[in-house]
Amino acid sequence: MQQAIGKYRWTICGLLFFATTVNYLDRQVLSLLQPYLASPQKFNWSNTDYANITAVFQFVYAISMLFAGRIIDRLGTKKGYALAIIVWSLAAIIHAFAIPIGQSISAILGWVGIAGFSVSVLGFMFSRAVLAFGESGNFPAAIKATAEYFPKKERSLATGIFNSGSNIGAILAPLTVPWIKTHWGWQWAFIIMGILGFVWLLLWFFFYEKPEKQKKLSREELQYIQEGEEELKTETDQNEEKVSWIRLLGYQQTWSFAVGKFMTDGVWWFFLFWLPAYLNAQYKIVDEAVMMPLTIVYTMAMIGSIAGGWLPARFIKKEVKVYDGRMQAMLLIAFFPLLVLLAQPLGHISYWLPIILIGVGVSAHQAWSANIFTTVSDMFPKKAVASVVGIGGMAGGIGGVVLSKLGGALFDHYKGLHHIETGYTIMFAICAVSYLVAWLIMKLLVPQYKPITDL
Repeated sequence: MQQAIGKYRWTICGLLFFATTVNYLDRQVLSLLQPYLASPQKFNWSNTDYANITAVFQFVYAISMLFAGRIIDRLGTKKGYALAIIVWSLAAIIHAFAIPIGQSISAILGWVGIAGFSVSVLGFMFSRAVLAFGESGNFPAAIKATAEYFPKKERSLATGIFNSGSNIGAILAPLTVPWIKTHWGWQWAFIIMGILGFVWLLLWFFFYEKPEKQKKLSREELQYIQEGEEELKTETDQNEEKVSWIRLLGYQQTWSFAVGKFMTDGVWWFFLFWLPAYLNAQYKIVDEAVMMPLTIVYTMAMIGSIAGGWLPARFIKKEVKVYDGRMQAMLLIAFFPLLVLLAQPLGHISYWLPIILIGVGVSAHQAWSANIFTTVSDMFPKKAVASVVGIGGMAGGIGGVVLSKLGGALFDHYKGLHHIETGYTIMFAICAVSYLVAWLIMKLLVPQYKPITDL
């Protein structure tokens, strides 16, 4: 059957996987270098300094997501995705020049009478802001490409597969960044990861085109992709009319997605940015020694991403609607992060127990993410998908800022009391319950499947 239909759509999924891998390689470099850059021998950052740097990334990412979705809906997937990766790859490279950048910013701020941040913090805050602006385009573009190239019944699986690239990036980073830092210097870790984006760009222009114009796509596969789209077609599908944010915010479906992202994205950001710092603070694990724990955690997350994309099919086969199958799967997934509550109580036995339990938590997040993204393409016409994903992404980014700033404040407070473990216990508890709370609110907002047909 697959041979008769064709499988070019999986080539596109492979490109989305590659882009997401590069995306997370670029953003993970800083967290791996944090113990070295924050040390008294280097820049002497406090936890609050590092929290401010990560919070700038998350805040700019959040705001940019709103505009990224709109830009991608206007430019189209091909041009929009290309623009995003050009910006974020250049931004990754400029991290290597954070000190001279920080000196310039510090001079400007001093001229207008503003002070408060060190040169290194200013340089990295600026670099992270530019990186966030570029990286904000990844998921709106990837979800839009998935909606274009996959039928609804395959979208969560395709999303789970390309989203697992975030875990591959998080695995490859600890395998490469410490080695590059040791042998070539920390600046080259940023430069090399940035160059990878331009490699992807060449492949993107060669392989991607809209399905209707894609010569490598068979007529049978195009028909297969378009199955089940009739209920989302509208009178304006054939023109270039775009939907305003205000109108999209009038739908409970938009708010359901945004709340789900706000409540849970911060959990992923927290573990992505703070896990190396946690292993260093509590177990004195740094540099090359961090490779194995992080590899295990993000390998588990990769498995969760793919399994989460596959799971709704088990419910859909029971003749429930696609959206309802996703929500049932997400409810089951939401219970797994509760195991993170045991990470600190069991940590005295072996640091491997928190690592495995955190691995379960991030695995559940990726399974959740594979499904929450596809609720958008389940209910909205394709012309609005990237914009809605952008709105939800902004909400998720704001949630990430809140959690990161909270973490930095808690860690500095309890570090001053010589009991930083309490700070991590509080943060792990918040992370553990977020998914069940998010699911309940989403269910209250959209009790039953209701596609948007009046755009």
